[in-house]
Amino acid sequence: MSLEHIKVLIIGSGPAGYTAAIYASRAGLSPVLYEGTQPGGQLTTTTTVENFPGYPEGVDGNQMMADFRAQAVRLGADVRPGFITEADFSSRPFKLNVDREKDIEADAVIIATGASAKYLGLPSENAFKGMGVSACATCDGFFYRRKDVAVVGGGDTACEEALYLSTLCRQVYMIVRRNVLRASKAMQDRVASAPNIEILWECNTQEVLGDASGVTGVRLLRKDGTVFEKKVDGFFLAIGHHPNSDLFKQWVETDENGYIVTRDGSSRTSVPGVFAAGDVQDPVYRQAVNAAASGCRAALDAEKFLIENN
Repeated sequence: MSLEHIKVLIIGSGPAGYTAAIYASRAGLSPVLYEGTQPGGQLTTTTTVENFPGYPEGVDGNQMMADFRAQAVRLGADVRPGFITEADFSSRPFKLNVDREKDIEADAVIIATGASAKYLGLPSENAFKGMGVSACATCDGFFYRRKDVAVVGGGDTACEEALYLSTLCRQVYMIVRRNVLRASKAMQDRVASAPNIEILWECNTQEVLGDASGVTGVRLLRKDGTVFEKKVDGFFLAIGHHPNSDLFKQWVETDENGYIVTRDGSSRTSVPGVFAAGDVQDPVYRQAVNAAASGCRAALDAEKFLIENN
């Protein structure tokens, strides 16, 4: 059986991957996109998305990703189920394996595998994902206006999330494991000056509480053994993200946290012909509209690369 040769291979199927497929299709590059373990990406774990342009009434996250996918397919992208399990970027064409079953090669590769939010691992936390449990205050904070919410974490990200939510919510509780914040002094000062942020020191989340309507509270365990509950409508995780780049670290440059490093505002990685788009290379913004824009850049960069190297 002959080895399948692909002109542009796109790995990942969130806003970055699907947008790359749309642009690559229109450029006549016959892209093949493998959707990975979570077709549609992180947006499929949320409910209504209200901050993406073009949807004045908001849109269900799953529906929006279905729209992206349908547009890519209509324009000619070959969208397939499957997970890339091996990659070799030592020479072109690049060698890859799908599901440990099929070998393929590609002239250019766009990595759009995203980043996974870190969760505490509680069964109740998983049960209420999209029903009050969120890992993105910017995405979902709007739904908790004038309500009480909790934010888990003590670093800069947690403080940023808490401060953002404090502009919308009635009360924000920060759940912090230690007796100090890890955040910068400037960020600590901003949190301290916010009248509706209360820090619950030396506390761990024991359980997220809720019912059929969603999250109703949180049960906490203090370091001294005290167990108590707080009524909240939203539970936000801010303990970091893990970029889904492990498969590619052997070949492309990553930063200390595993995010793929791109060059000079482009999608170019340290390997010519390999490009990165979306949250796998973005430790800062992590928004769907930004991921989509980077998917566009990756397709344009790949097109230019192929023209110059054919």
